[in-house]
Amino acid sequence: MIFPDRARTLAPGSGCLEGRTIPHFVTTIRHAASLALAWALSLSPAPAPAQVADDVTLRSQDGGVSITGTLLGFDGEFYRIASQYGELTVDSSGVRCEGVACPSLTDFVAELRLSGSGTIGRVLLPALIEGFALREGYVADRSGGTEGETGTETIYTLGDGVTGKRLARFVIANSNTDEGFADLLADEADMVMALREIRPDEAARAAEAGLGDLRQAKWSRVLALDALVPVVAAANPVEAISIAALEGVLAGRIENWTALGGPDAPITLHLPAVTSGLAQSIERRLTDARASGVAGNVLRHATQDALAGAVAIDPFGLGIASFSETGLARPLALTGECGFILRATRRTIKTEDWPLTAPMFLYLPARRLPKIARDFLAYAASPPAQNVIRRVGFTDQASEEVPIADQGARLANAIAVAEGEAGLSELKRLQETLAPRRRLTTSFRFEPGSARLDAQSRANVAGLAAAIEAGLFDTRDILFAGFSDGVGPAAANRAIARKRAEAVRAAVLEAAEAADPGRLSTRADAFGEAMPMACDDTTWGRGANRRVEVWLD
Repeated sequence: MIFPDRARTLAPGSGCLEGRTIPHFVTTIRHAASLALAWALSLSPAPAPAQVADDVTLRSQDGGVSITGTLLGFDGEFYRIASQYGELTVDSSGVRCEGVACPSLTDFVAELRLSGSGTIGRVLLPALIEGFALREGYVADRSGGTEGETGTETIYTLGDGVTGKRLARFVIANSNTDEGFADLLADEADMVMALREIRPDEAARAAEAGLGDLRQAKWSRVLALDALVPVVAAANPVEAISIAALEGVLAGRIENWTALGGPDAPITLHLPAVTSGLAQSIERRLTDARASGVAGNVLRHATQDALAGAVAIDPFGLGIASFSETGLARPLALTGECGFILRATRRTIKTEDWPLTAPMFLYLPARRLPKIARDFLAYAASPPAQNVIRRVGFTDQASEEVPIADQGARLANAIAVAEGEAGLSELKRLQETLAPRRRLTTSFRFEPGSARLDAQSRANVAGLAAAIEAGLFDTRDILFAGFSDGVGPAAANRAIARKRAEAVRAAVLEAAEAADPGRLSTRADAFGEAMPMACDDTTWGRGANRRVEVWLD
């Protein structure tokens, strides 16, 4: 059931009926139901809907006090009603429910509706739901929908593996990211499956509807990572494309393959449908294309499978596809004027060294979800879930340690661009500092033109903090290493990189509230432009170079 975020809560111990925005779940009357209801009834009525149909009465266990209103929802533990005092959330253990609309406390079936991206809903969500059911000993029955379709619903019914009792229904509505946010705002979804961050206008409407500030990291989850990858047919002779050239193709300035080292033939551009979160992510991250709109000979495709399939048989086609769904199309490497070559792999996506990484989000409003839904969200971030994510072809978020010996290409790039004695000296210091350590695949990057961490990095703060709290790095030294692009004086870049490293270190330690600071050491250092990941000739390349890495001793 859909619960608004703005609510009136019975607040035992405060002596008042409080109206406020609820960040997690509301105050209950578990230990003082009668007293709390008496307090509520003794107050002047708060603003309420003009028409309230009285279909339930919540009565204290001794029958002394009661409150009547319209049942808005029940999550198995808490009632939500619209009353003359506004919207109230009441713990079911403290009251009896009377009326035709009262739900069954013993036969309650939680329902969770997820709407949005078909890329997430067709494969990733079903795999996670089935993995969750297997771990918890539930039986998962699937109905509706077929793989490859959009605009369909897939329903999972979870039941107790011993008694057969139905416990929950997960309804997955596969469409696109735009439709997912529209369903949430229309109270037709509990969560949004999104391939992009929420837009400012969507966030503003959600706040107005009482769903909370969905721009805050706590109201979104990064389920897995994907990436935007340029793809061509297998027979196409082009092996790599620069980000600048890719921007040129999207903006319509480059229309023939000869400009990319290919045959004399017009380029046919294959892109996702305009309503797709992936398409919107492409436009948002391509500065040049965003100014003029995508131009040229463009074919749009409803699904990633269709896009990859069309490119695979189009000798003059160039597509931007999901890394997880390239099919028979061949991915291109990224290059640039500086000569760097970068390929999309599971590791470069996980570290965000690939500059076109695309997080796969679940957005949830600031309201209480049924316990089984909360358990599912906890499972989705667990190590067993990361194995499921890898198995179905997406990039997981489990941290890995990479020795410096496996990073030869990065060091070769660093040597190639080192300038003068100062550059070589800094490169030597980098090698001496990092050689005894191992790089953690958890990295931190920033939004373009901002000191604010990007969406994936905000999730990484919470993930690294949780690992520190769990003692995974006890007795080890954690180095937060800051890097910059090469635009501007080297000393200034190094100073900015250090500030970013210190800021990330502080954010992680602040989030790791339960950690024992005596069991590990942390520090920050900066190497400026000493080890670039990409060329500095584009916004994307400079963004890839501005980062904070984590190295373990």
